[in-house]
Amino acid sequence: MIYDVIIIGGGVTGCCIARTLSKFDLKIALLEKEADIASGTSKANSGVVHAGFASPREYLKRDMCIRGNKLYNQAVEELNFSFQRIGSFVVALEDGQIKKLEEQRREGTQDGVPGLEVILDKEKIKYMEPNITDEVVGVLHAPTAGIVSPYGMTIALADNAAMNGVKFFRNQKVSKIIHQNYTFTVKTKNKEFKASNVINAAGLYGSKISKMVGLDYFTITPRKGEYILFDRNAMHLNKILFPTPTKISKGILVCPTVSGNTFVGPNAQNITDKKDTSTTEAGLKEILEGGKKLVPNLPVRASIRNFAGLRAVSDNYDFIIDNTDVYGFINVVGILSPGLTSCYAIAERVVEFLELLGVNTKVKDDYNPIRPKPENFKDFTKKELDIKIKEDPTWGRIICRCETIPEKEILNAIHSPVGATTLDGIKFRCRPGMGRCQGGFCRPRLIEILSRELNIPYEEVTKMGEDTNYLIARTKDFRLNTIKGGAEE
Repeated sequence: MIYDVIIIGGGVTGCCIARTLSKFDLKIALLEKEADIASGTSKANSGVVHAGFASPREYLKRDMCIRGNKLYNQAVEELNFSFQRIGSFVVALEDGQIKKLEEQRREGTQDGVPGLEVILDKEKIKYMEPNITDEVVGVLHAPTAGIVSPYGMTIALADNAAMNGVKFFRNQKVSKIIHQNYTFTVKTKNKEFKASNVINAAGLYGSKISKMVGLDYFTITPRKGEYILFDRNAMHLNKILFPTPTKISKGILVCPTVSGNTFVGPNAQNITDKKDTSTTEAGLKEILEGGKKLVPNLPVRASIRNFAGLRAVSDNYDFIIDNTDVYGFINVVGILSPGLTSCYAIAERVVEFLELLGVNTKVKDDYNPIRPKPENFKDFTKKELDIKIKEDPTWGRIICRCETIPEKEILNAIHSPVGATTLDGIKFRCRPGMGRCQGGFCRPRLIEILSRELNIPYEEVTKMGEDTNYLIARTKDFRLNTIKGGAEE
């Protein structure tokens, strides 16, 4: 088969492009090198939907962000993912920073960001966000900012794209691309795919993919950001809190999540290793110190996890969205913050490029933009639950006690259009392992369920794909073999 479009990369950008293109009468494939979608930058970022005033005015990403923010309402309505437009504060801690806030408000308003307001009344500020530091002298309030689960939205996009015919191929690391006679041959370890057009949305590996077709005009640097996540009962924030930004970064923020937790982070450190997601004592200390400047009473003892994510930074610090000199090859790379906000606008731009290439963009008759809302145990009344459990007892088997997740939700996650095949895949779809015990109780049951549903041995169940197996053998068999091997020696 020759696909009309192959998308390389299954992060939020690639999946949003796939879902947008799925409305057209096209044969589309998405290739992801990891065992699941949303396994890179899209898995570990702040989940903030930015209002759009923060990036420099000359940057493409500013326009994409402002446009993308406005497209969220329709996306939420169609895709049924969790999103809260709670608004953000950029916090000034000294009088000299007020001028910066006024400048951002003025330019943001001119560029179409609605509702921006500089608030200097400390009593009003504290009423809107009681946890904010007493040292605050003013804030820039952006009511259109919001929070979203980045992996939850990516999964929703992928599911709806698959419902509309997009083929998803995971564990497919691209090793070579041949362009000949207006056809791309994309080779992976064990497969070969052909397409008339290729979209490079490979995140940290975007420059590597681009070089495979002879395009070497940008570099991508990994930028690590560390986070600390607090228990959901530890603190409640009303607003996303940013410090007054620097030229390098928006700074360390304190932010709620759509699941009710609070986190602090990230810092920003350019590194060379594209797989280094380790956290450090120095880095965690840095983000705590930064966060306490905004919220002095951070619930440090209620920390349940720390983690790090990597952002793909291009050498011009802007998005690179190019219809390149290689006919049919489109680069969509360097999508760091505010990429999550911008993804819907980025997908629109890709459609425009494909139209210039003569690709059919007529909406097909059977396109269905609706991804049904996943059924959730916590959303049912007791009466509704009684009915559900009588119809299907798996609704009554609680696997994750911290998050109150029944077996039925786990089964739905495994058998969804782009279903979970790993423990992390289940975790990101319905949250077992995200609570206070971080999977200590539910992990054995999850391994058992995955083994049964995928018809694979326990030893083949992984956390997140290749070389992340939890089990290697049955304990008694392993011990007997070890003793036997020792005796033979």
